[in-house]
Amino acid sequence: MDEPDPSPGSPGGASAGMTGGAGRASSWPPPSHVSTSESSADPRDPRDPLTRRPGGRWFILHTRSRNEKALAADLRRMEIPHFLPLIRQERVYSGRRTTVTVPMFPGYLFLHGTLDDAYAGDRTRRVARIVQVNDQARLDWELRNLALALEHHAPLDPYPFLKQGTRVEVKSGPFRGLQGMIEGRSGERLILEVEMLGQAVMLELHGALLDRLD
Repeated sequence: MDEPDPSPGSPGGASAGMTGGAGRASSWPPPSHVSTSESSADPRDPRDPLTRRPGGRWFILHTRSRNEKALAADLRRMEIPHFLPLIRQERVYSGRRTTVTVPMFPGYLFLHGTLDDAYAGDRTRRVARIVQVNDQARLDWELRNLALALEHHAPLDPYPFLKQGTRVEVKSGPFRGLQGMIEGRSGERLILEVEMLGQAVMLELHGALLDRLD
């Protein structure tokens, strides 16, 4: 179960591939005067919220179910630089409304270090797969933009592709395989329209459970 968030910000969190109402992230490629080399980012630079291992690389760790925060805690104890995108959501438990921090990308954590660091993360038994990143400069640029957005509490939308009229399929949970069309959105929830027997029924599902159908 997600833990209530006692602080006003998300600890070390950031996000990727989403839009926010507080302005746009910088476009790619970056301006010619901005360096994107792996050694260009100084961890002491106050404008850059990301921490990196000198000489390291970005790896994407695909975690086991609901192990993102536990893996981040393990890496923190091992002093391995990492980046876990977190967002704040309101949940209701036993009739009480509370705010929790949850992974923006369920099942994913970004690690910056050596291959040995990635293997150390894998040995925690919280990792399902280590994903190699070919375009290091681009991922570094995107994560830095997103980290800055979260640091300044930008209202980010983790599911911008789920617009009205989009056809989707449920990718996990008891409704896995169910297909339908997005009818609208309500807060952090999605309203899914499914036609059955010539009639439409409404079903509320969280965006993390849905994949867009091309």
